[in-house]
Amino acid sequence: MEGSGRPRRHHARAPDDLVRRRDDHGAADRTDAVTVGSSPTTWLEPGCHPVVDGVHRIPLTLPQDGLRAVNVYVLETDSGIALIDGGWHRPDTHRELTEALATIGHTPADIHDVFVTHIHRDHYTFAVELRRRYGCRVHLGAAEAPGLAEIARVDSNVPESSLREVRRAGARELADTVYALTIAEPFSIDDWEHPDGWLEPGLLPLPGRRIEAVHTPGHTKGHIVFHDHDHRLSFTGDHILPTITPSIGFELGEWEMPLAKFLRSLELLVDDRGHTIAPAHGAVGGQIGARAEALLAHHEHRFSQIVDLLTGRERPLSGHAVAQGLPWTRHNRSLHALDTFNQLIAVCETMAHLDVLVGRADVRVDARDGVEYFSVAGSHRSGSPTPH
Repeated sequence: MEGSGRPRRHHARAPDDLVRRRDDHGAADRTDAVTVGSSPTTWLEPGCHPVVDGVHRIPLTLPQDGLRAVNVYVLETDSGIALIDGGWHRPDTHRELTEALATIGHTPADIHDVFVTHIHRDHYTFAVELRRRYGCRVHLGAAEAPGLAEIARVDSNVPESSLREVRRAGARELADTVYALTIAEPFSIDDWEHPDGWLEPGLLPLPGRRIEAVHTPGHTKGHIVFHDHDHRLSFTGDHILPTITPSIGFELGEWEMPLAKFLRSLELLVDDRGHTIAPAHGAVGGQIGARAEALLAHHEHRFSQIVDLLTGRERPLSGHAVAQGLPWTRHNRSLHALDTFNQLIAVCETMAHLDVLVGRADVRVDARDGVEYFSVAGSHRSGSPTPH
């Protein structure tokens, strides 16, 4: 079952997946006990857990202390099995998947297709390795094509797109620190081969199953949610998670208003009160429409916090200064209390929120020497911007 027995390769770090997601107040993922079927368990428990008839969930271990695992969903078909998401290409991933599949009488060789929700390494790179070993087909959202091209262009783990944004925010020292850390990391482009097929919205090519692909950009440009209409189940990837909100603001390539896209993608799902969430991280459960509504409310609260922070200021603030003035994590930590990569995600998310506020005309922006400074719209303060 080891297939070609190819040696392990270094893992590429997708430039826009550097750090763990945070809960609705910025905290790391929690692993509280839930009920799966009739047995209390945690979502991290190894194995192949039944979800609905013909669908199973396999949590595959991740190295980050925040996320802990990624859910890969197994769909039984007339031709074997298909997967929703592939996992991260790590030394133990093949063993974990093989042992889990064995409990339902399958092996990785039975996998004929892998449908990936988005381009991040914890979802995509082991799908590529499964194809290398067993010849299965890999499918990815069509709008992720520029992201793969960007990874090939950068040819390293340096998150160039994110560093551009933190420099725009005035956080040059932070950008320099992240560059030094990531340029030294091992990298192999082999983990980022192109898929066999680029997914467009519509039904998946899975005879006997009505599973619809829906484009939900925001977390990434080509993120896909898969709706299993027969079982009223939605494989939401990182777009909708049960206790945390995905990182927003790590665009591969050109910055294209990621938060605005994310909010529109959430709005598409608010009225769906019938489908249950099958997330990439966390336990299965909850209604997709209600969770989408809660995430929209969370971001509106963040907009209000930013406007309140800017109101009454004598001088405009850089994006970095705004991030420094906001509370982070559920413990309301300061920006400087976060580690380097969480500071990176925090500054990028702040810029994503500020850009939406500028688009709404709630906030105005002025640029000086490559750094943007923000003030409440209608404010005519004459002081110089606050440098950071």
